[in-house]
Amino acid sequence: MVYQERAYRNYIKAEDLVRFELVEKETDLLIQANVNLYDKAMGSVIKHRGALEQYIETNPKFLRSLSPVWVSFGSPQIIRLMAAAAKKMKVGPMAAVAGTIAEQVGRDLLPFTNELIIENGGDIFLRLVKPRKLTVHAGSSPFSEKILVELDPQKEPFAISMTSGHSGRSVGFGKGDLVLAISRDAPLADAASTAINNVIKDPSDIESGLAIARKTKGLDGVLIIKDDQMGMLGKIKLIAA
Repeated sequence: MVYQERAYRNYIKAEDLVRFELVEKETDLLIQANVNLYDKAMGSVIKHRGALEQYIETNPKFLRSLSPVWVSFGSPQIIRLMAAAAKKMKVGPMAAVAGTIAEQVGRDLLPFTNELIIENGGDIFLRLVKPRKLTVHAGSSPFSEKILVELDPQKEPFAISMTSGHSGRSVGFGKGDLVLAISRDAPLADAASTAINNVIKDPSDIESGLAIARKTKGLDGVLIIKDDQMGMLGKIKLIAA
């Protein structure tokens, strides 16, 4: 693949952490940690991607489906996590792939660093020991890069997923400038941001997106931006940039 620097990589600034990048096929990570964990991270990526690729070879529907796919209990963990999130949000399992890989790699690295931020295609897995800020990128919306999400340290790692109808990072049908979902379950955050964005065509759809979020157990916060309007619920703290 041709490597391209991605804009979202400037959205959580952590100059006190060691920053390194990792590319393996479609997986393109920015990792920030207390120490450089490149070799461990690459080993983890290869392991989890290998399990996913091997499963898809014999179950191609898992790759192509835009609706939930049944998987057996004996399937690899990454497959079961993606399938469970897809079932909950009524989307295809690949809608959860970026968040799931970020989380699985992150959990492999947690024993080696106190603080960790992994970004994968707009999906972020975090364990914070100090407050951080995430710059909101929302396409052509007037809110874009004008507001920040305050991120507080939590006892457990958590995840953020950001989906836009303009980013082209995954298959989706919505036109939201940004749907941001926060959860302790990264596959769920990823699938939820896709599912919610799928219903956003104009600003009047923001409430429909929030209705989906309200019904979804496990989401801690959701932010939806379309044009000059936004809606949010849960644990979202916004400040001016």
